[in-house]
Amino acid sequence: MAVAIRLRRTGAKKRPFYRIVVTDNRTRLGGKYIESLGYYNPISPEQLEMDVDKAVDWLNRGARPSDTVRSLLVKSGAIQKWRGDNEEPAEAAE
Repeated sequence: MAVAIRLRRTGAKKRPFYRIVVTDNRTRLGGKYIESLGYYNPISPEQLEMDVDKAVDWLNRGARPSDTVRSLLVKSGAIQKWRGDNEEPAEAAE
């Protein structure tokens, strides 16, 4: 089974709110998911909440993030932790 980490849209019309979920890549975008890793609110002020340890665990198991989720993983520092880099995440370094 191929596993993907992707966004699942919730929220009202023109007010998007996304959950970051781990799912089988064959399921539809709003369908069942295996586990929720956090959420992302792109409306100002931008909010990102993610369980980094769970995300790293799924990346180690072979889950493939979507392009948007990959950029969110970089922001949260999960990619750096997964690769073993000791550097701070991009936002924390500022």
